[in-house]
Amino acid sequence: MPRTRLLVVDDDPQIQRMLNSQLSARDYEVRVVSNGPEALLAVADFEPNLVLLDITMPGMDGLEVCRQLREWSAVPVILLTAAEAPQTKMTALDLGADDYLTKPFHMGELLARVRAVLRRSAAGPSPPAAVVRVGDLTIDLPRREARRGDELVKLTKTEFDLLRELVTHADKVLTYRHLLNAVWGPEYDDIHYVHVHVGNLRRKLEGGPTGPHLILSVPGVGYRFRS
Repeated sequence: MPRTRLLVVDDDPQIQRMLNSQLSARDYEVRVVSNGPEALLAVADFEPNLVLLDITMPGMDGLEVCRQLREWSAVPVILLTAAEAPQTKMTALDLGADDYLTKPFHMGELLARVRAVLRRSAAGPSPPAAVVRVGDLTIDLPRREARRGDELVKLTKTEFDLLRELVTHADKVLTYRHLLNAVWGPEYDDIHYVHVHVGNLRRKLEGGPTGPHLILSVPGVGYRFRS
């Protein structure tokens, strides 16, 4: 059975050696390149199952590599970044990255994220279920209804549109910009709309003494619906 192929793109020799050693020891087939142009060529030649891509490289940075890659390839990408700036993370996700990890990272966390992204990639895209059930919450997308147990939850049109966007991308981080474009339209740029309506959804769907457990915050980046 062929081994899973991972492409590592990083200009730091220490990171290159560490990732090559750790990933190869877990039976991944690894190729390492040092810059953006080499990365684009390697994706075409090596045909990796996943790319680990550093953002802060000289010349063509990881964001530009991701942008160009998404013009012709759907290969999963995990971006590695030393930047804590939320805007960088939002941009990465908007450009099509599947996940990101902030340096310095624990190798165990990186391996877990690699396995998770590979699982999602192997499963392939699937159409969202018409009716989604999470605990006592039932969301009927065709009927535009949400119920807690047998009780109908009254949602506005915008609240349901926002809920539908989150549910149909369950377990994936959706950036504020993505949610604004999908629900309100590209002419809106005030993320306050998103925060207010997420707050309303949480109050109506997750009422209780505990903190949010369905619509989770990714601070400075966006929200994720936990299935």
